[in-house]
This record gives sequence, C-alpha cells and structure tokens, in this order.
Amino acid sequence: MKAAVVPSMKARWELSEIPTPKAGPGQVLVRVHACGLCHNDLWVSQGVFPFPPLDPVVLGHEAAGEVVEVGPGVTTRRVGDRVGTTWVQSTCGRCDYCRLNLPLTGQSGMNCPESVMTGLTVQGGHAEYVAVSAGSTVLLPDAVSYEVAAPMLCAGYTAWSALRAADPKPHERVAVLGIGGLGHLALQFSRACGFETVAVTRSADKHPLARTLGADHVVADGEQLKEAGGADVILVTGTSYRTASETLPGLRPHGRIVLASIDPVNSFTIPPGSPFWAQRQQVVGATHNGLGLLTEALDLAASGAVTPLVESYPKERVAEAFDRVDRGEARFRAVVSYV
Repeated sequence: MKAAVVPSMKARWELSEIPTPKAGPGQVLVRVHACGLCHNDLWVSQGVFPFPPLDPVVLGHEAAGEVVEVGPGVTTRRVGDRVGTTWVQSTCGRCDYCRLNLPLTGQSGMNCPESVMTGLTVQGGHAEYVAVSAGSTVLLPDAVSYEVAAPMLCAGYTAWSALRAADPKPHERVAVLGIGGLGHLALQFSRACGFETVAVTRSADKHPLARTLGADHVVADGEQLKEAGGADVILVTGTSYRTASETLPGLRPHGRIVLASIDPVNSFTIPPGSPFWAQRQQVVGATHNGLGLLTEALDLAASGAVTPLVESYPKERVAEAFDRVDRGEARFRAVVSYV
C-alpha cells in the first residue's frame, strides 16, 4: 500500500510503498479515504514530541474510511461500515489508572504506560490502510463525508470536548482564543448551542470570517475582551499559553478558562497581582473526553450546524500539505485523500 512515511526526525514526508497491515484480534482494517493533518503530527515528526519507535513511521490520527476486514473477536463492526479512527486505541487494563475503569479518552493515553496510540506507538492513518482497535472507532453519520469527518476526529473532538468541559450556562458568554484548526470549529459549536460568542484573534484578516462562523464580537486580546464585557468561558484553542495567560483580564467572576490545546514551549501562568483567587475562577484541562462527545460532534456536522473548513490534497501532495500546515498557511485543516 501507499503511505506517507517520515524517514527520520525532521525529514520531509515521502509517499512510499509499505506492507498492508492485517486486522488482528479485536481490530478492524480500514481503507482510508481521508486523513487530517494535526499540528501534533508536525511536532512529532520534528522531534518536539518523542519520535515514534516504529519502522516505518506513519503518523496521523484523523483517518476516516471504510472497514474492509474484521479481526477475530470483533462483533461491533462489519465490513462496509463507514468509520472514523481516534488517537487513543486502547490501554493495558491493569495499571493503577486502568483499574479506575474510566472511559477511553485522551486522558487514558497520558496515564496508562502501555496505551496504544495511533501514529505514536503504532502506525497511523496517513496511508491507504490502517489497522485499529474496533473499540476506538466511531460509526460516521451517512450525511458526513470522509473529508468532513477527518478533521472532526481530532480538531472537532477537541473543540467540542472543551466547550462541554466548560459547562456554560444558557445566559453565559463564550470566548474562543485562536481562530485556527480548533478555533474555527469552536466558534461554530458555540453558535450552534446558542451562546453569545466572542472571537479573540490578533489576525485582522480573520475578523470577517470569524463573524461568519458565529462570532457576535471580535477582539484582539484580553484587554479588549474585558472592554467588550468579558466572557464566562474562554476556550484556548491556539498553541500559545502565554497568549492564554494574557486573556485572563477578560475572564468574568466565576469564569472558566479551558486549555484545549498544547504549548510545547511555554507554561500557562496566572500573572502576579491577578485577583484570580478572589474571583473564584477556574483553569480547566480538556482533551478527547469520551467517544460519546465525538459522536455528538459528528451529529452536529451531519446536521449542517458545524462544517470544518478544509484544504484537500491527493496523497501525492502530502509533503506540500505538511509544509503549508507547518508555515501556518492552511485554512483551516489540511486533509489528505488516500483513495
């Protein structure tokens, strides 16, 4: 099969011929129709995060496709099912964390030392085929194309999990910091739920689009957010925790700031002199918070309430797609076709 192989750390992605996997016990083999490019894929290939000890290295955890083979013991999936794959496939089931018997989430991958993670500990979805745990897949609504489904499997999953983790009340106001791959979806989710929504971005060229996607107001930073009346919830969807810290002046009393993205360089800090403690504010972490939430996000996409904005590339141009994401030029999710 053809796959986007990362020959070595910091090397350019290459479309190469590698063996086609088989569906093992508890697994399904998926014919990948589309796979999204997550910023974490860039960081892994560049060595910002540990480079996978795989041969060959195939990244990608936003693969959407059709089940073509069912492994021994699988009863929940059938050949022909349209499915999406996720980041964390399974855990050991025996460590202290697993003994808590919590749902399979991104938290599972961070705590179980033997977790199976797509594109990190096993080969990922930037290939014509990928073998994954059946229990980590979700059935795709008929109304959602593979191209639309792919970015929902990580970016959409993350953004929706963040909004749900914030638990905004009907009268509360939601701000989205960073209008990129996650943020442009978070705006739409907030609008779909009927919340007054503020986009926070220093990119003037994104202001009109932010309003189209659901923002009632657009501001540049935390001070402008404060002047505009503040927000009860701030969803941090960009990759700068320093910028996230700078939005705190715009967080209302009892407000929640949700860290839904990763900054591999800087820490989130509460500035000296901030009345954070007196305001009874909270910092909340959010990741892929359960497959039920992913199903909700996909249903919103199926209804037309949320639509990821994607740039589509054939597999022969995967390196070009990688470069555009690396330069921050993709608007807003690069999706690669493997059919």
